[in-house]
Amino acid sequence: MHRVAVVVVLPVLSFDVSIPLMVFNSVADYEVRVCTARPGSLATVGGPAIVVPDGLDTVAGADTVIAVGSGGEQAPPAVLDALREAASGGARIASLCTGAFVLAQAGLLDGRRATTHWGLAGDLATGFPAVDVQPDLLFVEDGGIYTSAGAAAAIDLCLHLVRLDYGAAVANAAARLAVVPPLRPGGQAQFIETPLPPERGTSLAATRAWALAHLDRPLTLADLAAHAGTSVRTLTRRFHAETGTSPLQWLLLRRIDRARELLETTGLSMDHVAGRSGLGSADSLRKHMIARVGLTPTAYRAGFTRVPTA
Repeated sequence: MHRVAVVVVLPVLSFDVSIPLMVFNSVADYEVRVCTARPGSLATVGGPAIVVPDGLDTVAGADTVIAVGSGGEQAPPAVLDALREAASGGARIASLCTGAFVLAQAGLLDGRRATTHWGLAGDLATGFPAVDVQPDLLFVEDGGIYTSAGAAAAIDLCLHLVRLDYGAAVANAAARLAVVPPLRPGGQAQFIETPLPPERGTSLAATRAWALAHLDRPLTLADLAAHAGTSVRTLTRRFHAETGTSPLQWLLLRRIDRARELLETTGLSMDHVAGRSGLGSADSLRKHMIARVGLTPTAYRAGFTRVPTA
Protein backbone atom coordinates (compact mmCIF):
# COMPACT_ATOMS: atom_id res chain seq x y z
CA MET A 1 0.00 0.00 0.00
CA HIS A 2 1.17 3.50 -0.83
CA ARG A 3 0.45 5.60 2.26
CA VAL A 4 -0.73 9.19 1.76
CA ALA A 5 -0.90 11.69 4.61
CA VAL A 6 -2.99 14.81 4.00
CA VAL A 7 -1.87 17.52 6.43
CA VAL A 8 -4.61 20.07 7.07
CA VAL A 9 -3.59 23.60 8.07
CA LEU A 10 -6.22 26.20 9.02
CA PRO A 11 -7.81 28.14 7.45
CA VAL A 12 -8.89 25.55 4.90
CA LEU A 13 -11.65 24.91 2.37
CA SER A 14 -13.46 21.61 2.84
CA PHE A 15 -13.26 21.18 -0.95
CA ASP A 16 -9.46 21.21 -0.84
CA VAL A 17 -9.44 18.46 1.80
CA SER A 18 -11.84 16.36 -0.25
CA ILE A 19 -9.74 16.40 -3.44
CA PRO A 20 -6.97 13.97 -2.39
CA LEU A 21 -9.56 11.77 -0.68
CA MET A 22 -11.64 11.61 -3.85
CA VAL A 23 -8.72 10.86 -6.17
CA PHE A 24 -6.54 8.54 -4.10
CA ASN A 25 -9.38 6.59 -2.49
CA SER A 26 -10.57 5.61 -5.97
CA VAL A 27 -7.40 3.50 -6.33
CA ALA A 28 -7.19 0.36 -4.20
CA ASP A 29 -3.41 0.62 -3.78
CA TYR A 30 -3.53 3.79 -1.67
CA GLU A 31 -4.17 4.22 2.03
CA VAL A 32 -5.16 7.83 2.74
CA ARG A 33 -5.22 9.43 6.18
CA VAL A 34 -6.02 13.03 7.07
CA CYS A 35 -4.14 14.62 9.95
CA THR A 36 -3.59 17.97 11.62
CA ALA A 37 -1.72 19.55 14.52
CA ARG A 38 -4.80 19.38 16.78
CA PRO A 39 -7.15 16.53 15.79
CA GLY A 40 -10.88 16.93 16.19
CA SER A 41 -13.58 19.10 14.67
CA LEU A 42 -12.16 21.84 12.44
CA ALA A 43 -14.04 24.85 11.09
CA THR A 44 -13.65 25.38 7.35
CA VAL A 45 -13.89 28.55 5.28
CA GLY A 46 -17.47 29.09 4.15
CA GLY A 47 -18.42 25.46 4.63
CA PRO A 48 -19.26 22.78 7.17
CA ALA A 49 -16.90 21.72 9.92
CA ILE A 50 -14.85 18.60 9.24
CA VAL A 51 -13.56 16.01 11.67
CA VAL A 52 -9.86 15.20 11.36
CA PRO A 53 -9.12 12.16 13.50
CA ASP A 54 -5.33 11.83 13.27
CA GLY A 55 -2.39 13.78 14.60
CA LEU A 56 0.94 14.56 12.99
CA ASP A 57 2.44 11.19 13.93
CA THR A 58 0.66 9.98 10.77
CA VAL A 59 3.17 11.91 8.66
CA ALA A 60 6.11 9.81 9.84
CA GLY A 61 4.80 6.66 8.17
CA ALA A 62 3.67 8.20 4.89
CA ASP A 63 5.13 7.70 1.42
CA THR A 64 3.47 10.89 0.12
CA VAL A 65 2.70 13.93 2.29
CA ILE A 66 0.33 16.60 0.98
CA ALA A 67 -0.10 19.99 2.66
CA VAL A 68 -3.58 21.49 2.30
CA GLY A 69 -4.84 24.87 3.47
CA SER A 70 -3.29 27.82 5.36
CA GLY A 71 -4.62 30.58 3.11
CA GLY A 72 -1.13 32.03 3.23
CA GLU A 73 -1.13 32.32 7.03
CA GLN A 74 1.57 30.96 9.33
CA ALA A 75 1.42 27.20 9.95
CA PRO A 76 2.01 25.69 13.41
CA PRO A 77 5.68 24.90 14.11
CA ALA A 78 4.82 21.23 14.68
CA VAL A 79 3.49 20.98 11.12
CA LEU A 80 6.64 22.52 9.68
CA ASP A 81 8.84 20.15 11.69
CA ALA A 82 6.80 17.15 10.54
CA LEU A 83 7.13 18.21 6.90
CA ARG A 84 10.88 18.73 7.18
CA GLU A 85 11.33 15.32 8.79
CA ALA A 86 9.20 13.66 6.12
CA ALA A 87 11.22 15.30 3.34
CA SER A 88 14.54 14.34 4.90
CA GLY A 89 13.24 10.79 5.30
CA GLY A 90 12.55 10.47 1.57
CA ALA A 91 8.79 11.01 1.45
CA ARG A 92 7.30 12.63 -1.63
CA ILE A 93 6.09 16.10 -0.66
CA ALA A 94 3.24 18.00 -2.31
CA SER A 95 0.88 20.89 -1.68
CA LEU A 96 -2.51 21.86 -3.01
CA CYS A 97 -3.34 25.52 -3.62
CA THR A 98 -2.22 27.65 -0.64
CA GLY A 99 -0.52 24.65 0.93
CA ALA A 100 2.51 25.93 -0.99
CA PHE A 101 2.89 28.59 1.73
CA VAL A 102 3.28 25.81 4.30
CA LEU A 103 6.04 24.16 2.28
CA ALA A 104 7.71 27.56 1.82
CA GLN A 105 7.54 28.24 5.56
CA ALA A 106 9.25 24.89 6.15
CA GLY A 107 12.04 25.93 3.78
CA LEU A 108 11.26 23.09 1.39
CA LEU A 109 10.74 25.35 -1.61
CA ASP A 110 13.94 27.39 -1.30
CA GLY A 111 15.69 27.43 -4.67
CA ARG A 112 12.83 25.52 -6.30
CA ARG A 113 10.11 26.33 -8.81
CA ALA A 114 6.62 26.32 -7.30
CA THR A 115 3.09 27.53 -7.90
CA THR A 116 -0.06 28.32 -5.98
CA HIS A 117 -3.43 29.93 -6.67
CA TRP A 118 -2.91 32.83 -9.07
CA GLY A 119 -4.54 35.25 -6.63
CA LEU A 120 -1.83 34.63 -4.02
CA ALA A 121 1.16 33.95 -6.25
CA GLY A 122 2.41 37.50 -5.73
CA ASP A 123 2.24 37.10 -1.96
CA LEU A 124 4.20 33.84 -2.18
CA ALA A 125 6.89 35.49 -4.30
CA THR A 126 7.12 38.53 -2.02
CA GLY A 127 7.11 36.60 1.24
CA PHE A 128 9.56 33.94 0.08
CA PRO A 129 12.05 35.44 -2.38
CA ALA A 130 14.09 32.23 -2.42
CA VAL A 131 11.18 30.49 -4.18
CA ASP A 132 10.94 30.68 -7.96
CA VAL A 133 7.18 31.24 -8.19
CA GLN A 134 5.48 30.20 -11.44
CA PRO A 135 2.13 32.02 -11.25
CA ASP A 136 0.70 30.79 -14.54
CA LEU A 137 1.07 27.00 -14.25
CA LEU A 138 -1.39 24.33 -13.10
CA PHE A 139 1.22 22.38 -11.16
CA VAL A 140 5.00 22.22 -10.85
CA GLU A 141 7.52 19.56 -9.88
CA ASP A 142 11.02 20.46 -8.78
CA GLY A 143 13.35 18.07 -7.02
CA GLY A 144 10.59 15.67 -6.05
CA ILE A 145 8.42 18.38 -4.48
CA TYR A 146 5.08 19.11 -6.14
CA THR A 147 2.91 22.22 -5.86
CA SER A 148 -0.40 23.00 -7.55
CA ALA A 149 -2.65 25.93 -8.23
CA GLY A 150 -6.16 26.00 -6.78
CA ALA A 151 -9.39 24.06 -7.26
CA ALA A 152 -9.33 21.87 -10.38
CA ALA A 153 -5.54 22.17 -10.69
CA ALA A 154 -5.27 20.29 -7.39
CA ILE A 155 -7.21 17.43 -8.99
CA ASP A 156 -4.78 17.54 -11.92
CA LEU A 157 -1.80 17.20 -9.59
CA CYS A 158 -3.34 14.30 -7.66
CA LEU A 159 -4.08 12.49 -10.93
CA HIS A 160 -0.51 13.18 -12.04
CA LEU A 161 0.80 11.53 -8.87
CA VAL A 162 -1.43 8.50 -9.50
CA ARG A 163 -0.06 8.35 -13.04
CA LEU A 164 3.51 8.39 -11.72
CA ASP A 165 2.74 5.62 -9.24
CA TYR A 166 0.50 3.28 -11.22
CA GLY A 167 0.42 4.44 -14.83
CA ALA A 168 -1.94 6.12 -17.28
CA ALA A 169 -4.68 3.47 -17.26
CA VAL A 170 -5.18 3.68 -13.49
CA ALA A 171 -5.00 7.50 -13.51
CA ASN A 172 -7.51 7.68 -16.35
CA ALA A 173 -9.88 5.36 -14.48
CA ALA A 174 -9.63 7.64 -11.43
CA ALA A 175 -10.33 10.64 -13.67
CA ARG A 176 -13.43 8.97 -15.10
CA LEU A 177 -14.76 8.35 -11.60
CA ALA A 178 -14.18 12.02 -10.78
CA VAL A 179 -15.71 13.05 -14.15
CA VAL A 180 -12.71 15.21 -15.04
CA PRO A 181 -10.32 15.25 -18.03
CA PRO A 182 -7.73 12.49 -17.69
CA LEU A 183 -4.76 14.68 -18.54
CA ARG A 184 -4.01 18.38 -18.24
CA PRO A 185 -0.23 18.87 -18.29
CA GLY A 186 1.25 20.85 -15.42
CA GLY A 187 2.71 23.31 -17.89
CA GLN A 188 -0.73 24.35 -19.08
CA ALA A 189 -1.66 27.88 -18.09
CA GLN A 190 -3.98 28.56 -15.15
CA PHE A 191 -5.74 31.09 -17.36
CA ILE A 192 -7.62 29.65 -20.33
CA GLU A 193 -9.08 32.37 -22.52
CA THR A 194 -12.87 32.25 -22.68
CA PRO A 195 -13.77 33.03 -26.29
CA LEU A 196 -16.69 35.13 -27.42
CA PRO A 197 -19.65 33.14 -28.77
CA PRO A 198 -18.43 31.92 -32.18
CA GLU A 199 -20.01 33.00 -35.38
CA ARG A 200 -21.08 29.44 -36.21
CA GLY A 201 -21.61 26.44 -33.96
CA THR A 202 -20.60 26.23 -30.33
CA SER A 203 -17.28 24.77 -29.19
CA LEU A 204 -14.76 22.38 -30.69
CA ALA A 205 -15.61 19.62 -28.22
CA ALA A 206 -17.16 17.47 -30.94
CA THR A 207 -14.06 17.83 -33.11
CA ARG A 208 -11.79 16.86 -30.23
CA ALA A 209 -13.96 13.81 -29.55
CA TRP A 210 -13.79 12.90 -33.23
CA ALA A 211 -10.00 13.23 -33.20
CA LEU A 212 -9.74 10.95 -30.16
CA ALA A 213 -11.72 8.31 -32.03
CA HIS A 214 -9.34 8.54 -35.00
CA LEU A 215 -5.91 8.84 -33.39
CA ASP A 216 -4.63 6.03 -35.59
CA ARG A 217 -5.00 8.31 -38.61
CA PRO A 218 -2.44 10.94 -39.73
CA LEU A 219 -4.69 13.85 -38.81
CA THR A 220 -3.77 17.31 -40.08
CA LEU A 221 -4.93 20.82 -39.23
CA ALA A 222 -6.96 20.73 -42.45
CA ASP A 223 -8.70 17.52 -41.31
CA LEU A 224 -9.65 19.07 -37.98
CA ALA A 225 -10.80 22.29 -39.61
CA ALA A 226 -12.92 20.37 -42.14
CA HIS A 227 -14.63 18.44 -39.35
CA ALA A 228 -15.27 21.67 -37.42
CA GLY A 229 -16.54 23.40 -40.57
CA THR A 230 -14.17 26.31 -40.21
CA SER A 231 -10.87 27.62 -41.54
CA VAL A 232 -7.51 26.44 -40.22
CA ARG A 233 -6.82 29.91 -38.83
CA THR A 234 -10.15 30.05 -36.96
CA LEU A 235 -9.72 26.46 -35.75
CA THR A 236 -6.30 27.26 -34.32
CA ARG A 237 -7.55 30.40 -32.56
CA ARG A 238 -10.59 28.71 -31.03
CA PHE A 239 -8.67 25.57 -30.13
CA HIS A 240 -6.11 27.53 -28.16
CA ALA A 241 -8.85 29.56 -26.48
CA GLU A 242 -10.65 26.40 -25.33
CA THR A 243 -7.68 24.21 -24.37
CA GLY A 244 -4.72 26.51 -23.79
CA THR A 245 -2.63 24.71 -26.41
CA SER A 246 -2.35 24.30 -30.16
CA PRO A 247 -4.27 21.59 -32.07
CA LEU A 248 -1.13 19.70 -33.06
CA GLN A 249 0.37 19.82 -29.56
CA TRP A 250 -2.95 18.60 -28.14
CA LEU A 251 -2.98 15.76 -30.67
CA LEU A 252 0.57 14.73 -29.79
CA LEU A 253 -0.24 14.60 -26.07
CA ARG A 254 -3.34 12.51 -26.75
CA ARG A 255 -1.33 10.12 -28.94
CA ILE A 256 1.29 9.66 -26.23
CA ASP A 257 -1.44 9.07 -23.67
CA ARG A 258 -3.05 6.43 -25.92
CA ALA A 259 0.33 4.75 -26.39
CA ARG A 260 0.85 4.62 -22.62
CA GLU A 261 -2.49 2.92 -22.09
CA LEU A 262 -1.75 0.38 -24.82
CA LEU A 263 1.67 -0.35 -23.32
CA GLU A 264 0.09 -0.89 -19.91
CA THR A 265 -2.94 -2.93 -20.88
CA THR A 266 -1.96 -4.94 -24.00
CA GLY A 267 0.87 -7.11 -25.25
CA LEU A 268 0.96 -5.41 -28.65
CA SER A 269 4.30 -5.00 -30.37
CA MET A 270 5.89 -1.55 -30.37
CA ASP A 271 5.05 -1.07 -34.04
CA HIS A 272 1.39 -1.89 -33.38
CA VAL A 273 1.28 0.45 -30.36
CA ALA A 274 2.79 3.21 -32.50
CA GLY A 275 0.30 2.55 -35.29
CA ARG A 276 -2.80 2.51 -33.08
CA SER A 277 -1.77 5.70 -31.32
CA GLY A 278 -0.87 7.50 -34.53
CA LEU A 279 2.82 7.89 -33.70
CA GLY A 280 3.85 6.08 -36.87
CA SER A 281 6.75 3.79 -36.07
CA ALA A 282 8.43 2.13 -33.11
CA ASP A 283 11.32 4.61 -33.46
CA SER A 284 8.91 7.55 -33.31
CA LEU A 285 7.15 6.01 -30.31
CA ARG A 286 10.47 5.61 -28.54
CA LYS A 287 11.51 9.21 -29.26
CA HIS A 288 8.26 10.70 -27.97
CA MET A 289 8.09 8.47 -24.88
CA ILE A 290 11.62 9.42 -23.85
CA ALA A 291 10.95 13.11 -24.46
CA ARG A 292 7.62 13.20 -22.65
CA VAL A 293 7.81 10.44 -20.02
CA GLY A 294 11.54 9.94 -19.58
CA LEU A 295 11.33 6.18 -20.24
CA THR A 296 11.63 3.98 -23.29
CA PRO A 297 8.43 2.11 -24.26
CA THR A 298 9.98 -1.15 -23.06
CA ALA A 299 10.94 0.32 -19.68
CA TYR A 300 7.53 1.95 -19.33
CA ARG A 301 5.74 -1.35 -20.04
CA ALA A 302 7.93 -3.18 -17.54
CA GLY A 303 7.17 -0.62 -14.85
CA PHE A 304 3.44 -0.07 -15.40
CA THR A 305 2.01 -3.12 -17.15
CA ARG A 306 -1.34 -4.28 -15.73
CA VAL A 307 -1.56 -7.51 -17.77
CA PRO A 308 1.03 -10.09 -18.86
CA THR A 309 2.62 -9.30 -22.21
CA ALA A 310 2.12 -11.73 -25.06
